[in-house]
Amino acid sequence: MPYAELTHVRLRYSLEGREDMPLLVLVHSLGTDLTLWNDVTPTLAARHRILRYDLRGHGMSSVPAGPYSIADLGQDLLELLEMLKVDCCDLCGLSIGGQVAMWLGAQVPRRFGRLIMANTAARIGTVAGWNERIARVRSEGLNGIAEEAMNRWFTDTFRQRAATRVAEMRSALAATPPEGYIACCAALRDSDLSALLPLIEAPVMVICGASDPVTTTGDGRSLAGMMRRASLIELDAAHISAVEQPVSFSAAALGFFSSEGVDHG
Repeated sequence: MPYAELTHVRLRYSLEGREDMPLLVLVHSLGTDLTLWNDVTPTLAARHRILRYDLRGHGMSSVPAGPYSIADLGQDLLELLEMLKVDCCDLCGLSIGGQVAMWLGAQVPRRFGRLIMANTAARIGTVAGWNERIARVRSEGLNGIAEEAMNRWFTDTFRQRAATRVAEMRSALAATPPEGYIACCAALRDSDLSALLPLIEAPVMVICGASDPVTTTGDGRSLAGMMRRASLIELDAAHISAVEQPVSFSAAALGFFSSEGVDHG
């Protein structure tokens, strides 16, 4: 896969599909990488050109000194789009990726046609919770929190049914550079995007997982209610719904991108 040498970071990215198709950018969650989207990319690529990339501090991207902010992550994507000469696209982000979508939708509305915010919230977790996570990763490493993360990311049923896929996700978490993970934890700790949400003019679909203990269905309803043109869909999944329910996730996304209008009801 190619790399983009940007001002402050080197990003690994993947660009798939025909150039004449509309571009859809996929932004992964904390402690994963662009392979999070492996299960939905083939279906989405039937109607879109797909851009995936590793966030700074994750996967094969470089690890600038932290802490990071959601604005830093958003600026990384803007610079990547500039390098690729992309003027406008659709955007789908999951968890911290959903916060990147919020920030970009509010700050540069002309660049994004439609937004999907999956398994996310305007504020995720608490300051104390993130500080505790950071301390644990510093003392135990990512292997020390990996099993707990799988319990948050996936339902018991999925962990039993799809043990191989869960093991792949666990390996991606364990391989994440600790300093990059910690720097993104700090971004989430310090981020509350509630004030930006009313500024988002694009149609938005909020996806939540019925069994998500991290960003609950209630968080999803609250998020959708703060945007003028947002709809909400609930999937039978925990936190990483694009992996646990790829068929339903892809169908919801394609239906949203092909619809003529989205109104919050």
